[in-house]
Amino acid sequence: MSSAMMQKSFFIHSFAERLRQQGIAATRQRLRIAKALFEHGGHPSAQDLFLLANRQQRTVCRATIYNTLNLFVSKGLIQEVSVDSSRTFYDLNIDPHHHIFNIDTGELLDVEPAAVSFKELPPLPQGTQQEEITLIIRVRNTRAAAPSTPAPGC
Repeated sequence: MSSAMMQKSFFIHSFAERLRQQGIAATRQRLRIAKALFEHGGHPSAQDLFLLANRQQRTVCRATIYNTLNLFVSKGLIQEVSVDSSRTFYDLNIDPHHHIFNIDTGELLDVEPAAVSFKELPPLPQGTQQEEITLIIRVRNTRAAAPSTPAPGC
């Protein structure tokens, strides 16, 4: 068995155990979705996971994907990252961190908290306390100037 296959097998077994610890049945479909999360290796959307989970045969419906992702998020097994009102990604990294989102490519990158500093935060409303700070930096690709074409006859 290759190292990558062993790592994937360990992840699935470990994730199944984490499901059981949260009181969640480790069903075949839930484990298939967990495997798709791991195989993607980045920040997949629900559509990405639907395609990965059904790559060989269609056995997991979209509703199951969304319900399972919502369950995983509610139990703290994965993190939901909404970059705008129409795009949501899922992240296996549940440790505190930030993101950079490239609007042009749809790529979402992790940013370690130590790479970001806040000089000052606004006062919080009375009767509240800070729970977390989540930062998404939205970027666009720079547009390189089009190469100039020489004038005819030059």
